[in-house]
Amino acid sequence: MRKLRTIEMNRLSVDDFKNADKMPLVVVLDDVRSMYNVGSIFRTGDAFRIEAVYLCGISAQPPHAEIHKTALGAEDSVEWRYFETALQAVEELKQRGYEVYSVEQAEGSTMLHSFQPQPDKHYAVVMGNEVKGVHQEVIDNSHGCLEIPQYGTKHSMNVSVTAGIIIYTFAQHLMFDK
Repeated sequence: MRKLRTIEMNRLSVDDFKNADKMPLVVVLDDVRSMYNVGSIFRTGDAFRIEAVYLCGISAQPPHAEIHKTALGAEDSVEWRYFETALQAVEELKQRGYEVYSVEQAEGSTMLHSFQPQPDKHYAVVMGNEVKGVHQEVIDNSHGCLEIPQYGTKHSMNVSVTAGIIIYTFAQHLMFDK
């Protein structure tokens, strides 16, 4: 077995990426404070061709060296928008027909392994602040909450790791089954 060289992977150019079909998923960042987390989420979003990243509140916006350090240019390929609050982003997405789910440990949340995204729908997932999580008013205005089961001693995972798990799960249902 030989490791592939970058040239052998046949990756899309930024222009080709922008014109390619996207997975019907927008990732909303609700006051994500670490620019490294923001960059990492851009990079995972690029890997699975999500529609966009919505940066809200204190979430940093490109261009920025700390975002670029982990995004490695994905901040140029993945579409993004800024909103003053995640609630504004959620309200707009809902008006455009998106089903919006906050990723949070909440009463009545749906465990991720039980969630079945449908290929004929558009989705948005809200990732919360590293300490405080998703704002309650955003949860109140979501269609529901998705929760990743955890079996250890900690009560949460890093937001970029969580985003990776969530995005991959959506890809399993919306891209791999095609």
